[in-house]
Amino acid sequence: MRQQSRKQITVRGKVVGGTRPLICLPLVAREMAALCHEASELAALQPDMLEWRVDAFSGAEDVALCLSVLHELRAIIGEIPLIFTCRLDREGGLQHLRQESRLTLLLRAMESGYVDLVDIELCNEREFIEKIGARAKALGVKLIFSYHNFHETPGKEFLAAKLAEAEKTGADIAKIAVMPKDYHDVLTLLSATNTARNGQVGIPIITISMGEAGRISRLAGGLFGSDITFGAGRESSAPGQMAFHELKTGMALLYGKEYQR
Repeated sequence: MRQQSRKQITVRGKVVGGTRPLICLPLVAREMAALCHEASELAALQPDMLEWRVDAFSGAEDVALCLSVLHELRAIIGEIPLIFTCRLDREGGLQHLRQESRLTLLLRAMESGYVDLVDIELCNEREFIEKIGARAKALGVKLIFSYHNFHETPGKEFLAAKLAEAEKTGADIAKIAVMPKDYHDVLTLLSATNTARNGQVGIPIITISMGEAGRISRLAGGLFGSDITFGAGRESSAPGQMAFHELKTGMALLYGKEYQR
């Protein structure tokens, strides 16, 4: 029996923080035609969620174009929940975008009605976070506040505190993704997950140990309290992501046969 979140959220019928961890696949194509084709392929796999990594898109600073893409994506993916992420380059973003452009894009994307969740980094300026938070609350869009470290795995107390900080700042979901140097670091991530889930963090959480060593966290993290795991679609968006069918096979052993459907 996996550890569930004390607070749960439901997005287009999918329960985050419930009886099973959800599987999300990333959309990372650079051009609109390829992105729509990628979305069609991944939607056919019936993942629990999709994430558009708009920072991978060549036209990310063209707000009108991005809104047009969102319109097409929603038509393709139907009722699959969509996370909209424009990742900061210093936390793994695939290109540098001006903060003014990111803010405008995120606000307009939420106002479009096509996105269900938005992921922003805790390291953003307070004013940036407050503007996103206020608009998301008014529109009913769910917020993921995240912390990424592609160089190391900080200590357990630091990681648990980051999850608590995300909740305190107003997140609906708290996320951390860190890079292990060895398997002890993977255990640190899982221990921090367990501490947060059984401690002061009441909202759903996402915790990931990246790279080859951390792959086990993408399968077993849900046992310790992580509520969403990320697989690779046509391409991966972070080190260590597994192919969708591999992820489903492994998770069926841990959480039940419904992953085999």
